[in-house]
Amino acid sequence: MKKNMGSFDRIIRITLALLFAILYFTNIITGTAGVVLLVIAIVFALTSLVSVCPLYSLFGINTNKRKSGA
Repeated sequence: MKKNMGSFDRIIRITLALLFAILYFTNIITGTAGVVLLVIAIVFALTSLVSVCPLYSLFGINTNKRKSGA
């Protein structure tokens, strides 16, 4: 897949994933809301690691400034 996430997006997603995980594991947010945030944290972390966001592809968004010609 073609990378469509820039560094800034990746940093924001990793930061939010860490925040959501901390909120969940410290029992600040529990129940359904906690599980939903944990799932979102996992998705954010995975998409950041591979630099590809399926929603970005769907809407034609590309924040990656590097040219991926190679």
